[in-house]
Amino acid sequence: MKANRKLVAVAAGALLAPVLVVLNPAGIASAHGYVNSPASRQAQCAQGTVSCGQITYEPQSVEGPKGLKSCNGGVSQFAELNDNGKGWHATPIGTDATFTWTFTARHKTSNYEYWIGNEKVADIGGNNEQPPETVSHQVNLSGHTGRQTVLAVWNIADTSNAFYSCIDLQVG
Repeated sequence: MKANRKLVAVAAGALLAPVLVVLNPAGIASAHGYVNSPASRQAQCAQGTVSCGQITYEPQSVEGPKGLKSCNGGVSQFAELNDNGKGWHATPIGTDATFTWTFTARHKTSNYEYWIGNEKVADIGGNNEQPPETVSHQVNLSGHTGRQTVLAVWNIADTSNAFYSCIDLQVG
């Protein structure tokens, strides 16, 4: 009898899990992702390259309203991602960078934006489609040399939120 109860509980959990993921009364996207290569600030935290707090355990969770220009996506518990003096490793590149997003949960995509300061250096359409587990974009950064921080933004198609990753580069 106990085995039957366990089977029923497991079956109920399996049936409810997808429903619970879809239901989201707060309007927050049920998707997660970040730039894994070159290592974004949250990837550096997760890899132990830089000592960090909570973001170490959830690099994919830097989610906030669309239109922000901050590395932490406005999430106060991830404020250390905004700290330019934290010792972030800058990946050396030429004038082109290939940014690879890793998605732990995928969601329909409006577009991907790449910023250096207030200049949008690339805008890549997502066609309102669900991305595969990883997506790579090649972005031309000519006109920018030296140490640069690129803000990569994944804009979700059917919510007002986006995911944010800052990547430190040595361009040139």
